[in-house]
Amino acid sequence: MKRSYILPLFLLIQIVILKIIQFFPECIERFYSNGLYVSVSKTLRILLGKIPFSIGDCLYFILIVLLVQWLWMKRQSWKLEWRSNFLSILSVLSVFYFLFHILWALNYYREPLFEKMTIEKDYTDADLLAFTKKIIAKTNAIQSQITKNDSTKVVFPYSQNQVFEMNRNGYKNLSREYDFFTYSNLSIKKSLFSLPLTYMGFGGYLNPFTNEAQVNYLGPMYSFPMTTNHEMAHQMGYASESECNFIGFLSSIKNDNLYFQYSGYSMALRYCLGNWKVRNEKILKQLLKTVNPGILKNYKESEDFWQDYQTPIETGFHAIYDNFLKMNQQKDGMDSYSKFVNLMVNYYKVRPL
Repeated sequence: MKRSYILPLFLLIQIVILKIIQFFPECIERFYSNGLYVSVSKTLRILLGKIPFSIGDCLYFILIVLLVQWLWMKRQSWKLEWRSNFLSILSVLSVFYFLFHILWALNYYREPLFEKMTIEKDYTDADLLAFTKKIIAKTNAIQSQITKNDSTKVVFPYSQNQVFEMNRNGYKNLSREYDFFTYSNLSIKKSLFSLPLTYMGFGGYLNPFTNEAQVNYLGPMYSFPMTTNHEMAHQMGYASESECNFIGFLSSIKNDNLYFQYSGYSMALRYCLGNWKVRNEKILKQLLKTVNPGILKNYKESEDFWQDYQTPIETGFHAIYDNFLKMNQQKDGMDSYSKFVNLMVNYYKVRPL
């Protein structure tokens, strides 16, 4: 066999293996998510966590430059050497595909969190309504406690670097209840690609090759702790977007700081209200009347921010990411972000909020 065919063939083998692996989540949970991945992720965070800028973003930039350079060099000989070039592309994809999965993405195939925490999957409108009313009361109380005025929006008093450090408190408190949510070795970076991320409509991402949590530093600060906690959950090996929203919510509200609690509760409330917008607009209007005007001003702050950057680019990237999620065990695609309402509602059925 020619050497040029080895890596492309390896790519095919990887795809077949992953199709088989999805039927063995218990093995992935035990040997990868709670085994190999723990060592790999810890090592990467120790090595890169103290570096003040994003190594992952720098690597992506270099790779983009090299790709453009390679395409430019091959522009005239592409038709003549199409087979060789195609095999070269497949070879590179094969290496990246392997590293992507061995360094992080096998977590897509681990046991679902609702099984791990024995949480039910389904809920009724009555369940959602009861929970939404509870979370409105909780968010209202914290907003009033912070601002002393129910009509004043919450203005965040901490820097983004302070948020990175202070988020540890929430995970520390959460891990006392669930030891599998223990977070160690901080490695969170303000993404060098924050402006492109904003145009794409994303608040952050995890770099699977460096295990750095990349956070978009341009967005509204009141939601910044919750966004960061979401990316930290990805670092801990949780791939599902709904699960990371849920873990991010729990770690936010478990924080001793009221501003961090507000970040979690206000974001969760927004998702609940979004669910009612789809289910029953009449109930939504009734619920909105009970939400403090200051909270709605924070929501308007977010809406205005994202509206300023809304372009067809965002729609295109969301479509791409939607398909990416569907290919990686998240059948709801982009809708999976809001599916964490299922986890919240059912989790608090048997617990006080």
